[in-house]
Amino acid sequence: MATATESGHDVTEASSSTVERIVLYRQAVFVVLTFFGMTGGLFGGWFGAPSWFVWGAYGTAYVFGSWYGIKESIRAMQEPAVEIDLLMVLAALGALFIGAPFEGAMLLFLFSLATVLEEYAIGRSRGAIKSLMEIRPESARILRDGEETLVPIESVELGDIFVVRPGDRLPLDGVVESGESTVDQSSLTGESVPVPKEPGDEVFGGTINENGSLEVRVTRKAHESAISRLIHMVEEAQNKQAPTQQLIDRFEQPYVLSVFAMTIVAIVLPMVLLSHSFEPTVYRAMTLMVAASPCAVIISTPAAVLSAITAGARQGVLFKGGEHIETAGDVDAIAFDKTGTLTEGNTRLTDVTARPGATVDGDELAVDGNELTVDSDELTVDSGELTDDDLLALASAVQSRSEHHLAEATVDAARERSLDIPAASRFEAVVGKGVHANVAGRTVHIGNRRYFETVTGDESIDGLETGLEALRSLEASGKTSVLVVSESEDGLSVLGWLAFTDTIRVDAAATIERLRERGVEQIVMLTGDNERVAQYIADELGIDEVYAELLPEQKVEHIEQLKERHEAVAMVGDGVNDAPALATADISIGMGGAGTDVALETADIVLMSDALERLPYAFSLSRETRKTLYLNFSIAFGAIVIMIAAILTAGIPLPLAVIGHEGSTVLVSLIGLRLLGFDG
Repeated sequence: MATATESGHDVTEASSSTVERIVLYRQAVFVVLTFFGMTGGLFGGWFGAPSWFVWGAYGTAYVFGSWYGIKESIRAMQEPAVEIDLLMVLAALGALFIGAPFEGAMLLFLFSLATVLEEYAIGRSRGAIKSLMEIRPESARILRDGEETLVPIESVELGDIFVVRPGDRLPLDGVVESGESTVDQSSLTGESVPVPKEPGDEVFGGTINENGSLEVRVTRKAHESAISRLIHMVEEAQNKQAPTQQLIDRFEQPYVLSVFAMTIVAIVLPMVLLSHSFEPTVYRAMTLMVAASPCAVIISTPAAVLSAITAGARQGVLFKGGEHIETAGDVDAIAFDKTGTLTEGNTRLTDVTARPGATVDGDELAVDGNELTVDSDELTVDSGELTDDDLLALASAVQSRSEHHLAEATVDAARERSLDIPAASRFEAVVGKGVHANVAGRTVHIGNRRYFETVTGDESIDGLETGLEALRSLEASGKTSVLVVSESEDGLSVLGWLAFTDTIRVDAAATIERLRERGVEQIVMLTGDNERVAQYIADELGIDEVYAELLPEQKVEHIEQLKERHEAVAMVGDGVNDAPALATADISIGMGGAGTDVALETADIVLMSDALERLPYAFSLSRETRKTLYLNFSIAFGAIVIMIAAILTAGIPLPLAVIGHEGSTVLVSLIGLRLLGFDG
């Protein structure tokens, strides 16, 4: 069908939107002129107006009613291709040729009207997400030389400090430097409850500051903000066709050509074999052509899918393409990562225990005061034994080189105790197992049981049984624990152990229950954490199966096994360590954290606010979209079958075929558009 967008020009987003509106308004004017031409010709004929008036009116209807159809047909034939627009124009000209100008004008009027309504419906679904841009302020109050200066957001540099007063919208993304407040992030993440913000917290442009004044350091320029990237990725998603749309596009050409062939047969066969007269035969063939045209079929998918993508984005769920909207509706098994997905991801150190009698031999390491000291060849504090703080300082030296969440918790705990952290070198990490580095001339290992089984092999470790017994006790209470082992010329010796805990998300249990209500048959946990901790959390949440102590490649194997048993498998993770498993699953779902780069890039669906409770909404929206597609197809194909049967048996006139054809097209557009308001 004719499109309301001009192509072939590189324009900015704003000017492109303006061009689309201008062309749509012009099409609407052409529809009005077509209507007046059609009614002028009809009433002129009824009341005996001069023939020049009647034909002038019909001429106006034909020129303006077929303008975009002819333009689109010429463009398509240059490819070469044949589109529905050509069917409509030829049917109208056929009606004119056999002396039925009103029927032809009516066809062009309703066809043009339907085109405008379709463009409006799809444009509204696209425009709904673009409207997010309008909520971002155009300027920011920047602190310079102790004074506030109002500057355009495009000129704000990284590191600048801007001031936000109560009730203001934040102009840019940044980190709170000073002040406390709550921020309404619903425009970006779909969260209904304002989020508390204090120094160190991240905030996002376009959100609303509520009750306090904030000073914010800019971390992203205007075009890199979370809201700008969200809009960009939604627009990209809207351009990715769903499988149903791809199938329709593949069969559009053969179908249109078959309609042409049917029309020719409907003219030639009755005249040659049955000696039917020319005019009624052509009239019925034109009526068949109109009835068989698949306008409603073609518009049914984009109207629904684009509306669904937009509705999801407004609720903080980003579908990165129409194909994912459809595939998500088939999911009957879900695999969850643990840390940062089922748990908050704010891991904290809970236990630091030095093994009684542990010492460290090696080169000199000295820290003044009451911190870590070395007398001759032994690491000691006043008691002559390694203390808990000594152990934490050593562990932090190694972990300071790692980005793992346990490492960050270790270093944070050392800083909270104001410990001096020694320098470390020759750092190496063994994925999913542990790390080691050289600290003051000795190698310090930190890891789980598998780490010491694989890295140290069969070499005996002094104090290993004591350490493993402590780990088993800690893990039984739901804590993740690791051993700290020193390696020297005298061999390996357990220095102590660390234990960590992570809070289960408050909405995790309710989310899993709602997923089951929505038809998910199996829910599993895939984690690199130890089995006792994983089982503890799974029991709390009611998860069916737990696979723990997994390396990344082992997570992939479990996803592949799930895919063998289920129709479609989804994987939910943070998009970093889980990247291979996410890529293997039929649908990958990332915890986006209002725009985390890795999650946005790797996942098919992103939960923008890290709000796990939006996951059931995503599946509900997908299934509602599929229901809408089935309904639209039923209406579209049903209208075609009914009209063709009525034409062949009852001989319904062209105007009724036109009303049925265009009416079904407008109806499926409006049914698809209602998904914009879907709230789960």
